[in-house]
Formats: sequence, C-alpha cells, structure tokens
Amino acid sequence: MNARSLLFAFVLFATSVCVSVSCAQEPKVSPLIVGQSVVFQSSILDEERKLNVYLPHSYSKNTAHKYPVIYLLDGSLDEDFVHIAGLTQFGSFSWIEMLPEAIVVGLANVDRKRDFTSPPTDEKDKLEFPTAGGSGKFMKMLSQEVQPLIQKLYRVNGKRTIIGQSLGGLLATEILLKRPELFDNYIIISPGLWWDNRSLLELKLPEFQKPHSVFVGVGKEGDVMEQLAKELFSKLEKNRSDRFQVHFQHFPKLDHGDTLHLAVYAAFEKLFSQK
Repeated sequence: MNARSLLFAFVLFATSVCVSVSCAQEPKVSPLIVGQSVVFQSSILDEERKLNVYLPHSYSKNTAHKYPVIYLLDGSLDEDFVHIAGLTQFGSFSWIEMLPEAIVVGLANVDRKRDFTSPPTDEKDKLEFPTAGGSGKFMKMLSQEVQPLIQKLYRVNGKRTIIGQSLGGLLATEILLKRPELFDNYIIISPGLWWDNRSLLELKLPEFQKPHSVFVGVGKEGDVMEQLAKELFSKLEKNRSDRFQVHFQHFPKLDHGDTLHLAVYAAFEKLFSQK
C-alpha cells in the first residue's frame, strides 16, 4: 500500500470512529432554572429588595388554579431557598401528598440583624447588634409591599405560611404575636427568643380571628435555646382550640446548624397532612 492509500484509509477510519461516538457534536450546556427572581424598590425600607420565587410544576399548565404561598425568611439562593423549595416540591408529589402544591417566596436578606429584631432595650444587645431594631418596618414591608406584589404577579388563593429559623424564628414569633393575621401557618424553628431579655415571651397572646396552625421546633442547641422554645410552645398551647393548632418537636440529634431541614419536613407533615 502506497503512502497516499494509507493516508486515505486512516482518514476513513478516523471519520467512521468520530461518527460512531458523535465527537463532531459539542455538548450543549444551558442554565438550570429553578424559579424566578423579583426585584422591587421598597419605599418603606428605602432600598432595593429581592424575592426568589419557586413555582409548582403545574403552574404554567393549570392556568385556572390558584396556589397557597410559603414565605421563607433567609430566602437567598445561598441560604435556605433552594432546599426549602425542594422540600415543597417533594412533599406535593402525587405519590407523597404531604402538602398541596405551593408557591415558595424566599425573601433575600440585606441585613437580617436589622430586619428580624425589635428595638433592643438591653445594652449588650445594642452593642453587639448596632443596626438592630427594624422588625416593625420589615413587617410593614411584608404586609404592604411583598404580599400585595405576590398577589399581583401570581395566582394565589390567600393561604399563607411563614418559615423562620434562628433570628428568622424570632421574627416569625413577633409576627404571630403582633400581626397574626398576616399568615395562616407559622413554622418557627430554633427561635432566638433570648433577644432583648425574652421580651417577646412577656407579650399577651392576641385574639386569633381566623384558624391558625403553629409548629415550633428546636434541636440540641443548649439549655437556653431549648428551654425558650418550649416556653413559647407552652404559652401558645394555652390558647389551643379547634381554630388554633399548636405542635412542638425536639430534634436531639441535630444542632442549630442543621435542624431546619428536618424540622420543616416534620412541620409540613403536621400542618398540612391532617388537612
């Protein structure tokens, strides 16, 4: 075989191999989209805020259906949004039916120490949290800007749940005790009720005008954190009725860093499966 024939045979062989393994086609890489991002200017806080939104699988197909909304504090992409959206999707699968399909709205943080705390009277809290005390404005933003915006942009049915952990749990507790009408279900995990010398636990329980359900969860997080969570449950349990359901669960194998995921799963079971 001369050199020209040998070269032709090699090119023919290489071409056939390339076709068989599709080496002529480059792999296609594209973004994996798990939701939407909504950015708005808050006139109440005088700053730009971001909402991360997960929509159920059926949202684009079932255009007549309206959905409940789960509001998630600490809802940035690098915080709790993705895995809580995943829990919501999993729990709403037809073969699970732990909760109905729901929209998840994650509130991305700007300054959680400011937004999730009431004005402190304790000098130590003032020193350690110099920007603290903005929970009143944050609650006003929730009720007057965020909730109406979500109602305007998406098909919602008026049923609202809030999830908060740590300082987020502190804020969720404050909303429950001061503005209970803002949500129907409260998932309060490892709440920082030590804030301002336990002042929230001293508040009188409000009159609940509509059915509410509350889940309080805490891990193995030290005597103070665990005891305060139990005190909150005991305070709420005194108001238990057919219209006000309260649940508590301790997670002794988990700590402050990893309680949220399993606690939210347990809360979904307690608050929604029975309904």
